[in-house]
Amino acid sequence: MIARVGQEQAVGQEQAVRPGPRSGTAGVAVVTDRVGWEERRLLDALGAQGVEARWVNDEALCLGLPKSAVPDCSLALIRSRSYVRGRLLATLLHAHGIATLNRPRAIQLCENKLDLLQVLHRAGVAVPEFRLVLSRGDLRAALAEFGTPVVVKPLYGGRGRRVFLLRDQDLAESFYDYVEDLGHGYEQACLAEPYLSGAALRCLVAGERVLATVRFTRAPGEWRSNAAKGAAPHYLADCPDAHALAVRAAAALGPGIYGIDLFDRPEGPLVGEINHTPGFRAVADVAPLDVAAAIATYIREVLG
Repeated sequence: MIARVGQEQAVGQEQAVRPGPRSGTAGVAVVTDRVGWEERRLLDALGAQGVEARWVNDEALCLGLPKSAVPDCSLALIRSRSYVRGRLLATLLHAHGIATLNRPRAIQLCENKLDLLQVLHRAGVAVPEFRLVLSRGDLRAALAEFGTPVVVKPLYGGRGRRVFLLRDQDLAESFYDYVEDLGHGYEQACLAEPYLSGAALRCLVAGERVLATVRFTRAPGEWRSNAAKGAAPHYLADCPDAHALAVRAAAALGPGIYGIDLFDRPEGPLVGEINHTPGFRAVADVAPLDVAAAIATYIREVLG
């Protein structure tokens, strides 16, 4: 069994926290700034399985150390739309002895693409080749090595924001003019990857199980293959290589709930990104199972 962290646990020293009873505890706090489609289904599914769950506004917590008011719960399900906000709140909740899904380390890895890719690579999980771009010279070197087109994405963040496809050198130079106007070094840091054609997959993973996998078909005129950009999902029942890779990728981050994005390549799938607060509406629209209920079942298992 996993030991519970006491109030004295240092924030930077993460240990696994076992969900446990607290005074007057309401089982699960769904921590987010708003109750969207996914959060409403999760709250309903948890209630249907006899788990007390409620929304906790992540904009109204005002957490701190050594003492501060904390949500009355056994487990905090972090669903903040902001990666930074989710990581910071998970870190402090963890320090107060409240178990979180996902754990602070996992959220931090999903937030920082460089950290994520090196952890996956070290774990033997196949990832795309990339170059860290910290200067105009870095970008030129990456273009010279990979050729065009090249995909450039910010080091921090997710959900497809500020991701660019550079089709030629002139566009790349103009793109870096934009980067240099960004105010902070962490906003300027980015990764360059070769553009990979082929199918884009999303595996929804809970614990050690792949709940469902979909393939996305790009919307007309769109080069990105994600639901937020209008890509159409198609359920995949039989994709053992993708499932095995997704489970290994999730294991490298630790137990939790993940949306794992893969490139389906002839030589084998690659893990592109992992989302720690995955949207699953597109998956639920085409999967033959109740996705929210399956996630709620995993949460109930974590609660024990």
